[in-house]
Amino acid sequence: MILDEIPHPIVLAPLAGGPSTPGLAAAVSEAGGLGCLAAGYLAPDAFRARLRETRALTGAPIGVNLFAYGRPEVDEAALRRFLERLRPEAERHGVGLGEARFDDDALDEKLAILADEPVAVVSFTFGPPPPGAIAALRDRGSEVWVTVTSVPEARSARDAGADALVLQGAEAGGHRGAWEDRDGEEDLGLLALLRLVAREVELPLVAAGGIGDGAGVAAVLAAGAAAAQVGTAFLRAPEAGTTPAHADALATEAPTAITRAFSGRRARGLVNRFLLDHGPHAPAAYPHVRHATAPLRAEARRAGDPDGFNLWAGQAHRLAEARPAGEIVASLARDARAAIAGTAARLGGAGTRRGGE
Repeated sequence: MILDEIPHPIVLAPLAGGPSTPGLAAAVSEAGGLGCLAAGYLAPDAFRARLRETRALTGAPIGVNLFAYGRPEVDEAALRRFLERLRPEAERHGVGLGEARFDDDALDEKLAILADEPVAVVSFTFGPPPPGAIAALRDRGSEVWVTVTSVPEARSARDAGADALVLQGAEAGGHRGAWEDRDGEEDLGLLALLRLVAREVELPLVAAGGIGDGAGVAAVLAAGAAAAQVGTAFLRAPEAGTTPAHADALATEAPTAITRAFSGRRARGLVNRFLLDHGPHAPAAYPHVRHATAPLRAEARRAGDPDGFNLWAGQAHRLAEARPAGEIVASLARDARAAIAGTAARLGGAGTRRGGE
């Protein structure tokens, strides 16, 4: 396993949609973690270029994340009503709505690129890899990790042949990695999810969600994880492609909420005007809504308007610091070691006190 080879059990979350950059992925790998490059939302040619740029920046192992979602059933009438609701929002930004359409994020083309230019780890989000993909990637020397949010998904990923599981707790920022985007199902917190899956599945587990400092890393390692996947804590790093308005908002005490307002799929972000105005009306329609809102979100980013675009963030976003990615990795590892040592000392001390009473 690649996790046995890297110095620190710290994995960079993919951060698709802007924050992911070759510089960020390379910096995390150079610092002894596992940097991950997001392929999501990139055209195949752009993905290949970013992959090559990342390789030029580091000779250390890297990972790539792909989206694997089936074609969802969409309530077309609800989608049309939502688009009409969004038109004044688009006009406010001086743009039109994008085409509300389905696409599969060019999954087959990106898999072909990874067959030509393999990486240490290929992870999948939103569902299991397509048939034959696991064997094909392994033949090229890549480990295959699958994101899960429940015990049934973990069992299915194991049975499909995954090498490791990324367990995404409810605390995580960005899109929920659930294989089906449904309302009414319980979103498990990371600790509960980690312990429930560890009891049933004998695979390396990578814990994700709400991990923003070394003590958080130590906590999931103590609970059975092989590594911690960290995302929001890197969003304020200079190597990240996070917009200034987004980075500044992370330092506030703004609450987070899960919404479909920006993309048509459940995702956690900082509460802002757009989320409050449109979240209650957004249908389950991904990636249709994402394409429709793309022009107005892009314009809001350009204008520095934090109320007009998605501010993806985990619940522990206040822990994110504006410092180089390599320093963040070093701090996470150092503070995790200190936390584990301190916990061991407290446990030992408690036993000594009881014995002497």
